[in-house]
Amino acid sequence: MNDVSPATSADNTDPAAEVHTAHVVAEHGPGDLRGDVWRRFTELFGREPTSLYSAPGRVNLIGEHTDYNDGFVLPFAINRRTVLAVRLREDRMLRVCSDFTDELVELDLDQLNPENLNGWSAYPLGVVWALGEFGADLTAVNGVEIYLESDVPVGAGLSSSAALESAVAVALNEIWHLGFDRMTLARAGQLAENRAVGAPTGIMDQVATLFGEPDSAVFLDCRSLETQVVNLGFAEAGLALVVINTGVRHSHATGGYAERRQSCELGARLLGVTSLREITVSDLPRARDALDDVTFRRVRHVVTENQRVLDTVRALREHGPQAIGELLDASHWSMRNDFEISVDELDLAVETAQMNGAIGARMTGGGFGGAAIALVPFAAISRVQVALDGAFAEHGYAQPDIFVVGAATGAHRD
Repeated sequence: MNDVSPATSADNTDPAAEVHTAHVVAEHGPGDLRGDVWRRFTELFGREPTSLYSAPGRVNLIGEHTDYNDGFVLPFAINRRTVLAVRLREDRMLRVCSDFTDELVELDLDQLNPENLNGWSAYPLGVVWALGEFGADLTAVNGVEIYLESDVPVGAGLSSSAALESAVAVALNEIWHLGFDRMTLARAGQLAENRAVGAPTGIMDQVATLFGEPDSAVFLDCRSLETQVVNLGFAEAGLALVVINTGVRHSHATGGYAERRQSCELGARLLGVTSLREITVSDLPRARDALDDVTFRRVRHVVTENQRVLDTVRALREHGPQAIGELLDASHWSMRNDFEISVDELDLAVETAQMNGAIGARMTGGGFGGAAIALVPFAAISRVQVALDGAFAEHGYAQPDIFVVGAATGAHRD
Protein backbone atom coordinates (compact mmCIF):
# COMPACT_ATOMS: atom_id res chain seq x y z
CA MET A 1 0.00 0.00 0.00
CA ASN A 2 1.38 3.36 -1.01
CA ASP A 3 0.57 6.79 0.40
CA VAL A 4 0.97 9.43 -2.26
CA SER A 5 0.11 13.11 -2.45
CA PRO A 6 -3.15 13.68 -4.34
CA ALA A 7 -1.75 15.97 -6.99
CA THR A 8 -4.12 17.97 -9.16
CA SER A 9 -3.68 19.27 -12.66
CA ALA A 10 -5.81 21.61 -14.69
CA ASP A 11 -4.74 19.72 -17.81
CA ASN A 12 -6.36 16.53 -16.49
CA THR A 13 -9.71 18.05 -15.60
CA ASP A 14 -12.74 17.29 -17.74
CA PRO A 15 -14.03 20.67 -19.05
CA ALA A 16 -17.58 19.58 -18.29
CA ALA A 17 -16.70 18.88 -14.65
CA GLU A 18 -16.88 22.49 -13.55
CA VAL A 19 -20.33 22.87 -15.10
CA HIS A 20 -21.67 19.77 -13.33
CA THR A 21 -19.99 20.74 -10.07
CA ALA A 22 -21.68 24.14 -10.24
CA HIS A 23 -25.01 22.40 -10.82
CA VAL A 24 -24.55 20.17 -7.76
CA VAL A 25 -23.55 23.14 -5.60
CA ALA A 26 -26.49 25.20 -6.89
CA GLU A 27 -28.92 22.37 -6.21
CA HIS A 28 -27.71 21.50 -2.73
CA GLY A 29 -26.17 24.77 -1.52
CA PRO A 30 -22.55 25.80 -0.96
CA GLY A 31 -22.53 24.34 2.55
CA ASP A 32 -23.88 20.97 1.48
CA LEU A 33 -21.33 18.17 1.68
CA ARG A 34 -22.51 16.70 -1.60
CA GLY A 35 -21.39 19.71 -3.61
CA ASP A 36 -18.08 19.86 -1.74
CA VAL A 37 -17.42 16.15 -2.25
CA TRP A 38 -18.26 16.27 -5.95
CA ARG A 39 -15.95 19.22 -6.49
CA ARG A 40 -13.07 17.81 -4.43
CA PHE A 41 -13.23 14.41 -6.14
CA THR A 42 -12.97 16.13 -9.50
CA GLU A 43 -9.98 18.16 -8.35
CA LEU A 44 -8.18 15.13 -6.91
CA PHE A 45 -8.74 12.61 -9.67
CA GLY A 46 -9.01 14.89 -12.70
CA ARG A 47 -12.44 13.65 -13.71
CA GLU A 48 -15.95 13.63 -12.32
CA PRO A 49 -17.31 10.87 -10.11
CA THR A 50 -20.14 8.82 -11.51
CA SER A 51 -22.27 9.03 -8.37
CA LEU A 52 -22.56 10.12 -4.76
CA TYR A 53 -23.58 7.98 -1.79
CA SER A 54 -24.09 8.81 1.86
CA ALA A 55 -24.71 7.12 5.20
CA PRO A 56 -25.68 8.62 8.55
CA GLY A 57 -24.12 8.49 11.95
CA ARG A 58 -26.28 7.09 14.69
CA VAL A 59 -27.39 7.76 18.22
CA ASN A 60 -28.10 4.77 20.37
CA LEU A 61 -31.19 5.73 22.29
CA ILE A 62 -30.70 2.83 24.70
CA GLY A 63 -29.01 -0.58 24.73
CA GLU A 64 -25.27 -0.15 25.32
CA HIS A 65 -22.82 -3.08 25.08
CA THR A 66 -25.73 -5.45 24.58
CA ASP A 67 -25.17 -6.05 20.87
CA TYR A 68 -22.12 -8.30 21.13
CA ASN A 69 -23.93 -10.18 23.90
CA ASP A 70 -26.72 -11.19 21.47
CA GLY A 71 -29.07 -8.75 23.17
CA PHE A 72 -31.38 -5.90 22.18
CA VAL A 73 -30.56 -2.37 21.02
CA LEU A 74 -32.58 0.67 19.96
CA PRO A 75 -30.48 3.06 17.84
CA PHE A 76 -31.56 5.55 15.21
CA ALA A 77 -29.80 7.10 12.24
CA ILE A 78 -29.15 10.83 12.63
CA ASN A 79 -29.16 13.75 10.22
CA ARG A 80 -25.37 13.97 10.10
CA ARG A 81 -23.80 12.00 7.29
CA THR A 82 -20.69 10.73 5.57
CA VAL A 83 -20.81 11.49 1.84
CA LEU A 84 -18.61 9.81 -0.75
CA ALA A 85 -18.04 10.21 -4.45
CA VAL A 86 -17.01 7.18 -6.46
CA ARG A 87 -15.96 6.20 -9.96
CA LEU A 88 -14.93 2.89 -11.48
CA ARG A 89 -11.43 2.54 -12.90
CA GLU A 90 -10.32 0.47 -15.86
CA ASP A 91 -7.60 -1.31 -13.86
CA ARG A 92 -7.49 -3.11 -10.50
CA MET A 93 -6.33 -0.19 -8.38
CA LEU A 94 -8.20 1.06 -5.32
CA ARG A 95 -7.60 4.76 -4.61
CA VAL A 96 -9.20 6.37 -1.54
CA CYS A 97 -8.90 9.82 -0.04
CA SER A 98 -10.83 11.90 2.47
CA ASP A 99 -10.87 15.24 4.18
CA PHE A 100 -9.49 13.49 7.28
CA THR A 101 -6.01 13.53 5.78
CA ASP A 102 -3.91 14.87 2.90
CA GLU A 103 -2.76 11.41 1.82
CA LEU A 104 -4.25 9.41 -1.01
CA VAL A 105 -4.00 5.69 -0.34
CA GLU A 106 -3.52 3.26 -3.23
CA LEU A 107 -3.75 -0.51 -3.12
CA ASP A 108 -4.10 -3.13 -5.85
CA LEU A 109 -7.14 -5.37 -5.38
CA ASP A 110 -4.87 -8.40 -5.74
CA GLN A 111 -2.90 -7.32 -2.65
CA LEU A 112 -5.94 -6.69 -0.46
CA ASN A 113 -5.92 -8.37 2.96
CA PRO A 114 -6.37 -7.11 6.54
CA GLU A 115 -2.63 -7.28 7.23
CA ASN A 116 -1.99 -4.66 4.53
CA LEU A 117 -4.42 -2.16 6.02
CA ASN A 118 -3.69 0.50 8.60
CA GLY A 119 -4.75 3.97 9.65
CA TRP A 120 -7.99 5.57 8.50
CA SER A 121 -7.98 3.74 5.16
CA ALA A 122 -8.51 0.42 6.98
CA TYR A 123 -12.18 1.39 7.24
CA PRO A 124 -13.05 1.78 3.53
CA LEU A 125 -10.54 -0.80 2.27
CA GLY A 126 -11.57 -3.19 5.03
CA VAL A 127 -15.10 -3.07 3.67
CA VAL A 128 -13.82 -4.03 0.21
CA TRP A 129 -12.05 -7.04 1.72
CA ALA A 130 -15.07 -7.98 3.85
CA LEU A 131 -17.40 -7.94 0.85
CA GLY A 132 -15.12 -10.58 -0.64
CA GLU A 133 -15.43 -12.65 2.52
CA PHE A 134 -19.22 -12.61 2.08
CA GLY A 135 -19.03 -13.90 -1.47
CA ALA A 136 -18.21 -10.97 -3.75
CA ASP A 137 -15.87 -12.13 -6.54
CA LEU A 138 -13.15 -9.51 -6.16
CA THR A 139 -11.20 -11.08 -9.03
CA ALA A 140 -13.97 -10.04 -11.45
CA VAL A 141 -14.31 -6.33 -10.56
CA ASN A 142 -12.41 -3.21 -11.51
CA GLY A 143 -10.80 -0.83 -9.09
CA VAL A 144 -12.45 2.34 -7.84
CA GLU A 145 -11.64 5.88 -6.85
CA ILE A 146 -13.35 7.16 -3.70
CA TYR A 147 -13.30 10.51 -1.96
CA LEU A 148 -15.33 11.16 1.18
CA GLU A 149 -16.17 13.82 3.74
CA SER A 150 -18.28 13.68 6.88
CA ASP A 151 -20.01 15.92 9.38
CA VAL A 152 -20.40 13.07 11.88
CA PRO A 153 -18.04 13.94 14.77
CA VAL A 154 -15.17 11.44 15.04
CA GLY A 155 -14.63 9.70 18.36
CA ALA A 156 -17.87 11.04 19.81
CA GLY A 157 -19.83 7.80 20.12
CA LEU A 158 -21.99 8.70 17.12
CA SER A 159 -20.58 5.95 14.90
CA SER A 160 -18.61 7.91 12.36
CA SER A 161 -16.86 4.64 11.50
CA ALA A 162 -20.08 2.78 10.63
CA ALA A 163 -21.26 5.76 8.58
CA LEU A 164 -18.10 5.48 6.50
CA GLU A 165 -18.32 1.69 6.23
CA SER A 166 -21.98 1.69 5.24
CA ALA A 167 -21.55 4.41 2.63
CA VAL A 168 -18.72 2.40 1.03
CA ALA A 169 -20.68 -0.86 1.25
CA VAL A 170 -23.81 0.56 -0.40
CA ALA A 171 -21.75 2.25 -3.13
CA LEU A 172 -19.74 -0.84 -4.03
CA ASN A 173 -22.77 -3.11 -3.80
CA GLU A 174 -24.40 -1.00 -6.51
CA ILE A 175 -21.53 -0.16 -8.84
CA TRP A 176 -20.12 -3.69 -8.70
CA HIS A 177 -23.63 -5.21 -9.05
CA LEU A 178 -23.10 -7.51 -6.06
CA GLY A 179 -26.76 -7.92 -5.14
CA PHE A 180 -26.25 -8.16 -1.38
CA ASP A 181 -29.14 -7.33 0.95
CA ARG A 182 -28.73 -4.70 3.64
CA MET A 183 -28.11 -7.11 6.50
CA THR A 184 -25.24 -8.68 4.56
CA LEU A 185 -23.79 -5.20 4.04
CA ALA A 186 -24.12 -4.58 7.77
CA ARG A 187 -22.31 -7.83 8.57
CA ALA A 188 -19.57 -6.90 6.11
CA GLY A 189 -19.12 -3.54 7.81
CA GLN A 190 -18.90 -5.23 11.19
CA LEU A 191 -16.35 -7.73 9.89
CA ALA A 192 -14.26 -4.90 8.47
CA GLU A 193 -14.26 -3.15 11.83
CA ASN A 194 -13.46 -6.35 13.72
CA ARG A 195 -10.72 -7.70 11.46
CA ALA A 196 -9.30 -4.82 9.43
CA VAL A 197 -9.55 -2.11 12.08
CA GLY A 198 -9.22 -4.38 15.10
CA ALA A 199 -12.23 -3.09 17.05
CA PRO A 200 -14.32 -5.89 18.66
CA THR A 201 -17.65 -4.15 18.05
CA GLY A 202 -21.09 -5.65 17.54
CA ILE A 203 -23.39 -5.11 14.59
CA MET A 204 -25.64 -2.39 16.00
CA ASP A 205 -23.92 0.59 14.40
CA GLN A 206 -23.96 -0.78 10.87
CA VAL A 207 -27.62 -1.82 11.17
CA ALA A 208 -28.60 1.63 12.39
CA THR A 209 -26.82 3.38 9.52
CA LEU A 210 -28.32 1.04 6.91
CA PHE A 211 -31.86 0.53 8.19
CA GLY A 212 -32.65 3.97 9.61
CA GLU A 213 -35.94 5.70 8.76
CA PRO A 214 -37.15 9.25 9.46
CA ASP A 215 -38.59 9.86 12.94
CA SER A 216 -37.97 6.22 13.83
CA ALA A 217 -35.60 4.00 15.76
CA VAL A 218 -34.45 0.54 14.74
CA PHE A 219 -35.27 -2.14 17.31
CA LEU A 220 -32.71 -4.87 16.65
CA ASP A 221 -32.53 -8.35 18.10
CA CYS A 222 -28.80 -8.98 17.80
CA ARG A 223 -29.22 -12.76 18.04
CA SER A 224 -31.77 -13.27 15.29
CA LEU A 225 -30.86 -10.03 13.43
CA GLU A 226 -34.55 -9.25 13.14
CA THR A 227 -35.37 -5.55 12.97
CA GLN A 228 -38.52 -3.56 13.71
CA VAL A 229 -39.20 0.11 13.11
CA VAL A 230 -40.31 1.98 16.23
CA ASN A 231 -41.85 5.42 15.92
CA LEU A 232 -40.11 7.98 18.14
CA GLY A 233 -42.51 10.92 17.91
CA PHE A 234 -40.15 13.34 19.65
CA ALA A 235 -41.24 16.49 17.81
CA GLU A 236 -44.93 15.67 18.13
CA ALA A 237 -44.43 15.38 21.90
CA GLY A 238 -42.58 18.71 22.03
CA LEU A 239 -39.21 17.06 22.67
CA ALA A 240 -35.79 17.26 21.08
CA LEU A 241 -32.88 14.84 21.32
CA VAL A 242 -29.84 16.92 22.27
CA VAL A 243 -26.34 15.54 21.71
CA ILE A 244 -23.60 16.77 24.03
CA ASN A 245 -20.25 15.92 22.49
CA THR A 246 -17.73 16.23 25.33
CA GLY A 247 -14.77 16.26 22.96
CA VAL A 248 -13.13 13.43 24.91
CA ARG A 249 -11.96 11.13 22.14
CA HIS A 250 -12.25 7.38 22.41
CA SER A 251 -11.20 4.38 20.32
CA HIS A 252 -12.90 0.99 20.20
CA ALA A 253 -9.75 -0.64 18.89
CA THR A 254 -7.91 -0.23 22.18
CA GLY A 255 -8.41 -0.23 25.91
CA GLY A 256 -11.49 -0.74 27.99
CA TYR A 257 -13.97 -1.69 25.27
CA ALA A 258 -12.19 -4.98 24.62
CA GLU A 259 -11.82 -5.62 28.35
CA ARG A 260 -15.55 -5.19 28.89
CA ARG A 261 -16.32 -7.62 26.12
CA GLN A 262 -13.94 -10.16 27.66
CA SER A 263 -15.66 -9.74 31.04
CA CYS A 264 -19.03 -10.46 29.44
CA GLU A 265 -17.69 -13.57 27.74
CA LEU A 266 -16.19 -14.74 31.04
CA GLY A 267 -19.48 -14.17 32.85
CA ALA A 268 -21.43 -16.14 30.26
CA ARG A 269 -18.94 -19.00 30.41
CA LEU A 270 -19.03 -19.18 34.23
CA LEU A 271 -22.83 -19.12 34.18
CA GLY A 272 -22.94 -21.94 31.63
CA VAL A 273 -24.58 -20.04 28.78
CA THR A 274 -23.44 -19.18 25.28
CA SER A 275 -24.23 -15.48 25.70
CA LEU A 276 -25.63 -13.12 28.32
CA ARG A 277 -28.83 -12.91 26.25
CA GLU A 278 -29.83 -16.13 28.01
CA ILE A 279 -29.64 -14.52 31.46
CA THR A 280 -32.67 -12.59 32.75
CA VAL A 281 -33.13 -10.20 35.64
CA SER A 282 -34.54 -13.07 37.74
CA ASP A 283 -31.22 -14.93 37.28
CA LEU A 284 -29.13 -12.17 38.83
CA PRO A 285 -29.19 -13.54 42.43
CA ARG A 286 -27.69 -16.78 41.12
CA ALA A 287 -25.13 -14.82 39.11
CA ARG A 288 -24.08 -12.84 42.18
CA ASP A 289 -23.24 -16.09 43.99
CA ALA A 290 -21.33 -17.52 41.01
CA LEU A 291 -19.23 -14.52 39.96
CA ASP A 292 -16.66 -12.18 41.43
CA ASP A 293 -17.89 -8.64 42.09
CA VAL A 294 -16.49 -7.01 38.95
CA THR A 295 -17.71 -9.71 36.57
CA PHE A 296 -21.11 -9.72 38.27
CA ARG A 297 -21.53 -5.97 37.81
CA ARG A 298 -20.58 -6.25 34.13
CA VAL A 299 -23.17 -9.01 33.71
CA ARG A 300 -25.80 -7.06 35.67
CA HIS A 301 -25.42 -4.08 33.37
CA VAL A 302 -25.98 -6.15 30.23
CA VAL A 303 -28.93 -8.06 31.69
CA THR A 304 -30.72 -4.99 33.04
CA GLU A 305 -29.90 -2.98 29.90
CA ASN A 306 -31.56 -5.62 27.75
CA GLN A 307 -34.67 -5.26 29.90
CA ARG A 308 -34.50 -1.47 29.63
CA VAL A 309 -34.48 -1.72 25.84
CA LEU A 310 -37.62 -3.87 25.89
CA ASP A 311 -39.24 -1.50 28.37
CA THR A 312 -38.35 1.52 26.22
CA VAL A 313 -39.84 -0.03 23.09
CA ARG A 314 -43.02 -0.82 25.00
CA ALA A 315 -43.20 2.67 26.51
CA LEU A 316 -42.73 4.37 23.13
CA ARG A 317 -45.46 2.27 21.56
CA GLU A 318 -47.95 2.54 24.41
CA HIS A 319 -47.30 5.93 25.99
CA GLY A 320 -44.90 7.92 23.76
CA PRO A 321 -41.46 9.43 24.41
CA GLN A 322 -42.49 11.32 27.54
CA ALA A 323 -42.48 7.92 29.30
CA ILE A 324 -38.86 6.92 28.67
CA GLY A 325 -36.93 9.46 30.74
CA GLU A 326 -36.39 7.28 33.81
CA LEU A 327 -35.15 4.43 31.61
CA LEU A 328 -32.51 6.70 30.06
CA ASP A 329 -31.41 7.85 33.52
CA ALA A 330 -31.21 4.26 34.80
CA SER A 331 -29.14 3.26 31.78
CA HIS A 332 -26.55 5.92 32.58
CA TRP A 333 -26.40 4.86 36.22
CA SER A 334 -25.73 1.31 35.12
CA MET A 335 -23.00 2.30 32.67
CA ARG A 336 -21.35 4.55 35.22
CA ASN A 337 -21.48 2.21 38.21
CA ASP A 338 -21.78 -1.36 36.92
CA PHE A 339 -20.03 -1.25 33.55
CA GLU A 340 -17.73 1.64 34.51
CA ILE A 341 -17.40 3.13 31.05
CA SER A 342 -18.34 6.73 31.75
CA VAL A 343 -15.92 9.60 32.39
CA ASP A 344 -16.24 12.77 34.47
CA GLU A 345 -17.22 14.91 31.47
CA LEU A 346 -20.02 12.53 30.51
CA ASP A 347 -21.33 12.39 34.07
CA LEU A 348 -21.29 16.18 34.26
CA ALA A 349 -23.16 16.47 30.96
CA VAL A 350 -25.85 14.03 32.08
CA GLU A 351 -26.31 15.54 35.54
CA THR A 352 -26.41 19.12 34.24
CA ALA A 353 -29.01 18.24 31.62
CA GLN A 354 -31.13 16.42 34.19
CA MET A 355 -31.07 19.40 36.57
CA ASN A 356 -32.06 21.86 33.86
CA GLY A 357 -35.16 20.38 32.35
CA ALA A 358 -34.19 17.18 30.51
CA ILE A 359 -36.69 14.39 31.12
CA GLY A 360 -33.88 11.85 30.79
CA ALA A 361 -30.20 11.68 29.85
CA ARG A 362 -27.44 9.15 29.40
CA MET A 363 -24.07 8.66 27.81
CA THR A 364 -24.28 7.02 24.39
CA GLY A 365 -21.81 4.87 22.49
CA GLY A 366 -19.06 2.58 23.68
CA GLY A 367 -17.89 4.83 26.50
CA PHE A 368 -14.58 6.21 27.79
CA GLY A 369 -15.41 9.54 26.16
CA GLY A 370 -17.64 10.70 23.38
CA ALA A 371 -21.15 12.06 23.77
CA ALA A 372 -24.15 12.10 26.03
CA ILE A 373 -27.75 12.51 24.93
CA ALA A 374 -30.60 14.30 26.64
CA LEU A 375 -34.30 14.24 25.83
CA VAL A 376 -35.31 17.86 26.34
CA PRO A 377 -38.59 19.81 26.01
CA PHE A 378 -38.34 22.48 23.32
CA ALA A 379 -38.72 25.24 25.90
CA ALA A 380 -35.73 23.99 27.92
CA ILE A 381 -33.17 23.57 25.11
CA SER A 382 -31.55 26.99 25.59
CA ARG A 383 -31.47 26.59 29.38
CA VAL A 384 -29.78 23.20 29.06
CA GLN A 385 -27.19 24.57 26.64
CA VAL A 386 -26.34 27.58 28.80
CA ALA A 387 -26.10 25.38 31.89
CA LEU A 388 -23.80 22.94 30.13
CA ASP A 389 -21.49 25.68 28.90
CA GLY A 390 -21.29 27.09 32.41
CA ALA A 391 -20.76 23.75 34.12
CA PHE A 392 -17.97 22.69 31.77
CA ALA A 393 -16.25 26.07 32.18
CA GLU A 394 -16.55 25.86 35.96
CA HIS A 395 -14.85 22.45 35.96
CA GLY A 396 -12.10 23.56 33.61
CA TYR A 397 -13.23 21.34 30.73
CA ALA A 398 -13.25 22.35 27.07
CA GLN A 399 -16.61 23.60 25.87
CA PRO A 400 -18.84 20.77 24.63
CA ASP A 401 -20.33 20.73 21.15
CA ILE A 402 -24.09 20.75 21.68
CA PHE A 403 -26.57 20.13 18.88
CA VAL A 404 -30.02 18.70 18.22
CA VAL A 405 -30.39 15.63 16.00
CA GLY A 406 -33.35 14.11 14.25
CA ALA A 407 -33.92 10.53 13.12
CA ALA A 408 -32.96 10.23 9.45
CA THR A 409 -32.96 7.77 6.58
CA GLY A 410 -30.23 5.17 6.23
CA ALA A 411 -27.46 4.83 3.67
CA HIS A 412 -28.44 5.48 0.06
CA ARG A 413 -27.38 6.81 -3.30
CA ASP A 414 -27.64 10.58 -3.43
